[in-house]
Amino acid sequence: MSTLTEAPPPLVPQAPEPEPPKRRGRWTPYWLLLPGILWLVVFFALPMIYQASTSVQTGSLEEGYKVTWHFATYWDALTAYWPQFVRSVLYAGTATILCLLLGYPLAYLIAFRAGRWRNLIMILVIAPFFTSFLIRTLAWKTILADGGPLVGALDTLHVLDVTNWLGWTAGDRVLATPLAVVCGLTYNFLPFMILPLYTSLERIDGRLHEAAGDLYARPWTTFRKVTFPLSMPGVVSGTLLTFIPASGDYVNADLLGSTDTRMVGNVIQTQFLRVLDYPTAAALSFILMAAILLMVTLYIRRSGTEDLV
Repeated sequence: MSTLTEAPPPLVPQAPEPEPPKRRGRWTPYWLLLPGILWLVVFFALPMIYQASTSVQTGSLEEGYKVTWHFATYWDALTAYWPQFVRSVLYAGTATILCLLLGYPLAYLIAFRAGRWRNLIMILVIAPFFTSFLIRTLAWKTILADGGPLVGALDTLHVLDVTNWLGWTAGDRVLATPLAVVCGLTYNFLPFMILPLYTSLERIDGRLHEAAGDLYARPWTTFRKVTFPLSMPGVVSGTLLTFIPASGDYVNADLLGSTDTRMVGNVIQTQFLRVLDYPTAAALSFILMAAILLMVTLYIRRSGTEDLV
């Protein structure tokens, strides 16, 4: 019996196996980061290294300065100018609290109640940035001038009696007193408080307020239990953006204050540009930076939020 052999199936051409995908763009993120890294190195890291080197030098302007690792400069600078450090923290802290008390209601108004006026109010908040910082500060010399309407109103309301008792003013004079310096700091850095607060408040879902009202919560309870806790990132950001530059400011104390209201920024400026004691000025700068960094770290941990907006 013969066997039938089946014909082999036709050969089907096989598609070539796909090549493994090539790792393209592996260095793209690093190239994108390169400009920012170079900027930080040139304008932050190198000046910091140079200032650190200057702070441990000894010598004079005529003979030249040499690195002798004289760390006693830090202690000498701190013992000689600790009142200016305390004054800087006090003035900056007071201005930050005033900015928060003034800025939070305005930010709340813009976020929830402004309606069609929101853009106009935001423009008014940002408008001072279009004027020079120096001109804005000089304007306060006219506002707080002796015999001006503002000083007269404060005297009539007996506010100056309270500030005199606190040591913030002297008699019927506001200019060249601690109160004038704090007013200048508060005005100049108030937008830095309002903008983060507004950004944080705007993110809050309005239905949360409705839910709190449905649960018979009073408006103050709703603010205390819902609004303020949810706006804490904005509070933290605003206070940091206000306190950090205010503590190192020297323009307001120089133009609105006197020799009794000098802050550490004024001392650093004098040491750098007038006395020409570069090691002391560099040491003061590093002490101020370290103190601010320590306070900011403790504040962020204490506030319970690291979500900075």
